[in-house]
Amino acid sequence: MHRMKFICVVAILVTISAFAVRQAARAQSTTVKHVAITNTPSNSGQEMFRSYCAACHGLDAKGSGPAASALKTPPTDLTTLAQKNGGKYPASHVAAVLGGQAPTRSHGTQDMPIWGPLFWSISQGDEAQVQQRITNLVTYIESQQAR
Repeated sequence: MHRMKFICVVAILVTISAFAVRQAARAQSTTVKHVAITNTPSNSGQEMFRSYCAACHGLDAKGSGPAASALKTPPTDLTTLAQKNGGKYPASHVAAVLGGQAPTRSHGTQDMPIWGPLFWSISQGDEAQVQQRITNLVTYIESQQAR
């Protein structure tokens, strides 16, 4: 009887170990491909979100984009920013994060690009267009807040 219990325990441990190894291999096989930024029109926060943010945050902004599983830290669920801030959407903080003015610890991990300099590069240094991009993204993310 003890031998049968021992065999069952060993079989369970082997099965769990095999599952863990398979999961680890799957996680390692997912990588994020870094590509050059595209010049999506600055007048549409939704289009910019789809081009720049959805790969990680998902089209629904909940952190479930196709690249999310390859990141060390899961992307933030952007639909809950107001809930986490006492019901008030933290627009100035979101703008600071996007622009690169937020402290490192509030920006998230290094997996997330700092968009300000990237927007600067595709706007040929036009500060007004950089600010328009950030403002339109901030406004679009606000529109995605859970009700």
